[in-house]
Amino acid sequence: MAIQEPTPTNSARTDHIDTKLEVVVIPVSDVDRAKSFYTGLGWRLDADVSGEDGFRVVQVTPPGSPCSVIFGANVTAAAPGSAQGLHLVVTDIEMAHAALASRGAEMSGVFHDDGGVFHHKGADHRLPGPHPSRSSYGSFASFSDPDGNGWLLQEVTARLPGRIDANGAAFTSAGDLAEALRRVASAHGEHEKRDGGKHDEAWPEWYADYLVKEQSGQTLPT
Repeated sequence: MAIQEPTPTNSARTDHIDTKLEVVVIPVSDVDRAKSFYTGLGWRLDADVSGEDGFRVVQVTPPGSPCSVIFGANVTAAAPGSAQGLHLVVTDIEMAHAALASRGAEMSGVFHDDGGVFHHKGADHRLPGPHPSRSSYGSFASFSDPDGNGWLLQEVTARLPGRIDANGAAFTSAGDLAEALRRVASAHGEHEKRDGGKHDEAWPEWYADYLVKEQSGQTLPT
């Protein structure tokens, strides 16, 4: 009897297989201390599961993040504190800096790189303050957990081309959407000044066009 091969679904097609980053594992020396630290930052506690021989898995998720963080006992052979360069994207670097500091994170100052783009290793080439033009991707702040695992905040307000599907905009939280709406409202206000208020009736379409183009890295309407 011949066996019919199953028809591949979109997710199983060889030319398009979604591979979404779901979890990052970080090494810690004291699980309870790490759990207290990360939940103290306001990260959601998803799971705390123990098994035989001291095995333990704790999963937490930063607010608005589609990717979670796992740590525990016997979950990784990496040395505690060896995870470095983990990035948390925020829409307002100074607001996020203040919020995390108020929750107990020992924050660096807000900084930008003297090259004007991504940051160098460690503290090399750091200049104090956000990027002078507040360019998207250009402003940072850093902190470490009690074991020394290193995190960076990165301010992103407009995505590079290709980072988001050009057919639509994506927001991971109500806060992100609110920030985007504030930006587009400000841009629309400037548009109205230049336009003399001739096209007020088209503002929903203008807002939608701006949001999609900002998220997909296209040229913004003026």
